[in-house]
Amino acid sequence: MTKIQIIVGTTRPNRVSTQVAEWALEQAKKRSDAEFEIVDIVDFDLPLYNEPLPPKMGQYKFDYTKKWAEKIAEADGYIFVTAEYNHSIPPSLTNAISYVYAEWNNKSAGIISYGAAGGVRAAEHLRQIAAELQLADVSNHTHINMNTDFENWSTFKPSEALDASVSSLYDQTVAWANALAPLRQK
Repeated sequence: MTKIQIIVGTTRPNRVSTQVAEWALEQAKKRSDAEFEIVDIVDFDLPLYNEPLPPKMGQYKFDYTKKWAEKIAEADGYIFVTAEYNHSIPPSLTNAISYVYAEWNNKSAGIISYGAAGGVRAAEHLRQIAAELQLADVSNHTHINMNTDFENWSTFKPSEALDASVSSLYDQTVAWANALAPLRQK
């Protein structure tokens, strides 16, 4: 069965990304076309990128990198849950993405972003990064506004419109993951 990882992209204390990821997983449980799991980059304790060789070489030195690479390699596609920090993605997500290369290739990526303007600039930046990793980002995008979908910017209160948005995001992400399968088997 197709495997999709929901990647939690922030690491700071009091982050709301885990609330969004849990909601995303609950929405995914309504589907039968793929298996979904949350992957929280906090659990991998990745320091600031310090591998001696570029990730394109696939020669990872450190155990934490190998553990991260194994986890990323398990999936056929990803849903990135990202905040918008300074018109971009969080440094923690950039760092985690940068640790590996081939493990991302020829897979699909959907984006759930949040911020004062729905995190759309973070999503745009993440799409540029995805292109370099041969990661096919889908056009559907769930953007969550901190002013309307959160109470006091701290408690996630998703509107019904977000349910339909994330369902369309999953439709494309799963379909593209399946379509890219022959490329991953080469």
